[in-house]
Parts: sequence; C-alpha cells; structure tokens
Amino acid sequence: MARWQPGATQRLVVAAVELFNEQGYDATTVAQIAERAGVTKSTFFRHFSDKRELLVAGQETLSRLLADGIGEAPATASPLEAVAAGLVRASSEMGPANRELGPGLKAAVAASTELQERDALKSVGLAAAMRKALVERGVPDPTAHLAAELGVLAFKRGYAHWSEAARDDGEGLAPHALAALDDLRAATATLG
Repeated sequence: MARWQPGATQRLVVAAVELFNEQGYDATTVAQIAERAGVTKSTFFRHFSDKRELLVAGQETLSRLLADGIGEAPATASPLEAVAAGLVRASSEMGPANRELGPGLKAAVAASTELQERDALKSVGLAAAMRKALVERGVPDPTAHLAAELGVLAFKRGYAHWSEAARDDGEGLAPHALAALDDLRAATATLG
C-alpha cells in the first residue's frame, strides 16, 4: 500500500462515499474504506476519528472561508450581501472533485440516519461560523442568526444544483449558491 501518497483525505472520502452507496453505511468498515483508498487503517485514523467524520471532511476550512468572506465584505453590505460574499469565498475553493462527489454524498446521507444526523450537525457548525462573523460586523444577533441559516440553506441548495447540473456548463459553485440565496431572499418576502 502506498502510505505516503498525497491526497489521502480526498481518496478516503471518495472511497467511503462509494462504499456507503454500494453496501450501505452500517455494512462499511474502516478497513474497507482504507483498502479502497489505498492507505492503511492507521492512516485512516490519522485523518478521521471514525467513519462518520468522513462526511465533515473540510468543515473547518469551509466554516473559515464563509466567515472570512463575510468579514471581508464591504462595510456597507447588508447582512445577506455579506453572506453572499461568504458564499462566493467558500465557493471559490470548491473544484471538480467536490462537484463529482455531490450526487454520491447526497445518496449516502439520504440512506443513513446516522449520516443525516452528522450532516445536520455540520449545518449547525456552518451557521454558527457565519452568525459569529455577522455579529462581529455589528449585525444584531437575531438578524445574524437568520442570515446565517439562510446562508447554510443557500450553500446546500446551490451545491446540490451545481453537483447535479451538466458537467459542461462551465460554471463554478458560486452562481448556483448566489441564485439559491436570491430564491430564499424572495421566499422570505412571501412569509408575511
């Protein structure tokens, strides 16, 4: 086994998603994931504490990028404009590998209650990072909380649309995430 090849984290995530979809989350072992990824079990555990954690690979980075984008938005930006800046910043780091992983990841999460719970916790973490960045900009907490939640929904809806769209569309994630945010903004106007 090639223990020191670069890209072990990405290979582990791809292997896990493939196996989760082939045989189910519960039936998939860490040893199988490591073998499919071409690494040892100990390498797996250097990257992840357990197989649930594969779902949130990169969450800290994504949270930081969203918060950085919000923090770097112009001082005159509204809360949702700042969230949009966060979405653009985070989207800029999402490449073809992230796009290819989307449909399989969605299917794996849909088929496992445990992964659905972990995905929900991931959403909470992303929202908390955005809320904190908005509060640091001086946005009142209730407004920051709502804007952050809309940001998470927009990111998730945009990612789902992007990963399922035609591969030759030439677009990155950002236009999809921003379109989802615009849709959500319009939807809030109908709440009354």
